Amino acid sequence: MDSTSSSRIKVAVVGAGSFGKNHARAYYELQNEGSPVELVAVVDADINRAAEHASKYSVPAYSSVEELLHKTKPDAASVAVPTIHHAAVARQLMEAGVDVLIEKPIAATLAQADEILDLAAKHNRVGMVGHLERFNPAVRATIPLINQPMFFEVHRLSVFTPRALDVDVVLDLMIHDLDIVLSFVNSPVKEIRAVGLPILSPKVDICNVRVEFESGCVANLTASRVSTERVRKLRFFQPKQYISLDYGRQDVLVFSVGQPPKPIAAPPKPKVPDPRTGIFEEAELLAARQAFSGAAVLAQSGITMSKPAVAQEEPLKAELKAFIAAVRERSQPEVALREGRRALELGLAILEQVNQHAQKSGLSGLR
Repeated sequence: MDSTSSSRIKVAVVGAGSFGKNHARAYYELQNEGSPVELVAVVDADINRAAEHASKYSVPAYSSVEELLHKTKPDAASVAVPTIHHAAVARQLMEAGVDVLIEKPIAATLAQADEILDLAAKHNRVGMVGHLERFNPAVRATIPLINQPMFFEVHRLSVFTPRALDVDVVLDLMIHDLDIVLSFVNSPVKEIRAVGLPILSPKVDICNVRVEFESGCVANLTASRVSTERVRKLRFFQPKQYISLDYGRQDVLVFSVGQPPKPIAAPPKPKVPDPRTGIFEEAELLAARQAFSGAAVLAQSGITMSKPAVAQEEPLKAELKAFIAAVRERSQPEVALREGRRALELGLAILEQVNQHAQKSGLSGLR
């Protein structure tokens, strides 16, 4: 691909399940918003499902990668098939000269991940892994704040759905946070202790892990897909600072100790209630007064609270734009294949510890 070309990058989506259909939708919306991309096909082994989503965007539907390559040669493709098929599909595409964005996890095994890395190098292909939370606006706003994180507390809880039951919850949900913590800490893993159980599926549905890094940092992570509520939060401590990140709300709170106190704005004066409801302005005023009161208490304790600005953007669109840019510029993408392999390696090591714990506890028969 000529980096100076003004033509659009032709993309296909391989796999029209819960992830793939969103990729197709986001590509099409970016195309209509003026991004240099054009959705040219949707592929799925279930041709009816492929046709259902392809028809929304007036593009052809195919039942195989072979058919796609024969009839509509794309420049790049999103690989959103089940994890066990990632390596095979990526191989077909890259050998045909197609750049790939592979949904997380990069592969089912480290051997498959290594094959993908080797293929990308051999065929000079851009390869990116879809660790979506890297593009969460709250995560992006947090990166400049990182100096020496020493303790993480992470929760990712979800209600049960029949989606992605081909992998354990570690590779389905927790891997998002493993990738984020690894990118924040940037230190080799020293020790892993983990426990997990299958609840509603043959795979591990809930898991807790303690990861210690060579830097001395410790991360405690919990992931569940059998919860009664949806929680996606990451909190970490570093010298004289506590940072709380809410993936879902896409906001960040920073509590700092020993910094010069900043002036606290007085709460707003009462306003006339909204004539339509009679309560809107009163509720707004109450919230403002509560925030002012809390900030004042913290300031008196030598703790300052701040809320960094977060540039709102749909993470999936941000991810796809980054992939398109890497394809056009022939540059290393924001989430390189080796980073996807790193997250997979840690996830598989955690599952090994889960299995060892189950055997010691007499629970191995549950799987």
